Amino acid sequence: MSGNNLLGDYLRARRELVSPESVGLPVSGLRRVAGLRREEVAMLAGISSDYYLRLEQGRDRNPSVQVLESIARVLRLDQDGTDYLISLAAPKPRRRRPRRETVPAGIAQLLEVIGLPAFVEGRYFDVLAANSLAGALSPNLRVGENRLRAVFLDPAERALYPDWEHATAQLVAGFRESVGNDTDDPRFVQLVGELSLASEKFRQLWARHDVHLREGAPTRVHHPQVGDFTLHREKLAISGADGQMLVVYHAEPGTSDAEKLALLAALASSEQDLGFERPDLDNSVRDRAGGV
Repeated sequence: MSGNNLLGDYLRARRELVSPESVGLPVSGLRRVAGLRREEVAMLAGISSDYYLRLEQGRDRNPSVQVLESIARVLRLDQDGTDYLISLAAPKPRRRRPRRETVPAGIAQLLEVIGLPAFVEGRYFDVLAANSLAGALSPNLRVGENRLRAVFLDPAERALYPDWEHATAQLVAGFRESVGNDTDDPRFVQLVGELSLASEKFRQLWARHDVHLREGAPTRVHHPQVGDFTLHREKLAISGADGQMLVVYHAEPGTSDAEKLALLAALASSEQDLGFERPDLDNSVRDRAGGV
């Protein structure tokens, strides 16, 4: 997992997902490769086969934006995928010492008063801060937990999501976008290595190289105490906190979903073990290179 040829790995993975028919190429005889051949991508993108081969092999690391956009069109990438492709050709950031992810004091205070399930998600999807309602929604929405570990390794967490297949695909695609080309970070190496060994589903999704912005979406939940309901999940970038997102769940007003969310809030307030988890802003924020 050295990350020495991220651009080539991404091109290869996405090329294998594009059928010849989808780009108007005739199919004749037995094809030995999944998806498009290298020379087919090159032809459709208007570049030489040798140049495209050098890109995949990592022998040319400075393609123009115009070339990358042409390749992106051939590979049927959406805007998120195109932006990610272009970012992979940019110089890698200089490796810095692992930094602690410090939750801003104002955000920690907001969690106390917001009245909705909410938590702060770090760059590597660690839960950096959370309120009691988030913990009532899922025991894994508590400080020190990791969203990827929970979803792939905890059967109880999987049972919360009727759309688990879709949810995991979106989570992994968002994780790849969050990390970008900074794949030498020890925290990244440790987390992806652990999940790759422990979860076949994670390995399959990671190999696809899907990319998606970390953004909100409706989320169906099968909760053991209040039953099935749908929440809107909002993800808001926290200004001045690199890679941190404030994640808030809310329900459509006047619906049964809102009633179940209110019931969940009542249950949370009545249980002594669901206290608010506020980070020590000076000492307890996660070290990205350490454990979770």
